[in-house]
Amino acid sequence: MIDKKIGIIGYGSMGKMLLLKLSESGKVKSDNLFIANRTISKIDVAPGRYVICNTNSELAISSDIIFVCIRPVDLLHVIEEISSYVRDDTLIISLNGSITFELLEKISYHKYAKVIPSVTAEINKSQTLVTYNELVYETDKIVLSELLSCIGNVIELPENEMGMGSELVSCMPGFIASIFDVICQSAKKHTSIPQEQVIKMVLDTLSATGELMLHKDMSFEDVVKRVATQGGITEVGSRVIYDGFPDIADDMFGKTLAKRKETASKVQDLFQNY
Repeated sequence: MIDKKIGIIGYGSMGKMLLLKLSESGKVKSDNLFIANRTISKIDVAPGRYVICNTNSELAISSDIIFVCIRPVDLLHVIEEISSYVRDDTLIISLNGSITFELLEKISYHKYAKVIPSVTAEINKSQTLVTYNELVYETDKIVLSELLSCIGNVIELPENEMGMGSELVSCMPGFIASIFDVICQSAKKHTSIPQEQVIKMVLDTLSATGELMLHKDMSFEDVVKRVATQGGITEVGSRVIYDGFPDIADDMFGKTLAKRKETASKVQDLFQNY
């Protein structure tokens, strides 16, 4: 049990997920877990699991750690709103990676962290990224890591690597799903096996391959060598992928990282007059 009061501002998909996972984990006492949302009526009433606050300032007064789970365009207003209510030792956590610590500190000079979970948090297997500003203590990091362990693993990165880190863990489920969707669609052209069965076969094999690599400490190259005998069928297929896919991967990362910079620039414009 973590003896801290935890507040969550925002009851969108991410705020709701965090609230439910923290509540279910038993890591936080129900009367130490707070939720606030602009529209209070949208919050699911669950007596004995968490406390619903009427305002963000009410939540800020009560919390040692505050997760701010809102759109970038609303963050400036919320940080301004709670800045006079949070204590000096309160840790404020943004779930938006586009807003730098420099911008946040212009609004309120405080202890900040940024957290980027993955959709796999829904099954407690998120590779959750976290970064901290210079005001955060090691004890704060330990507590936050323990909190976030209820949704999976925690990976600390420097702030300037959170972009690429997000591509690798937060965006990657979408990238992987896209790749294997294409594979399954292509397979459909060459088989009478029902599409649902094709998808299940591929997903089960994908999952088992990941487990094999992790449990046996195998690299991607190790798996290819294990399966692809010289001159065999798998070698032919693997060579097609190695020959054709690098340009697609480079293009994908080039465009997603460019989009990330564009988004960060727009956020910078929102804060420029502060």
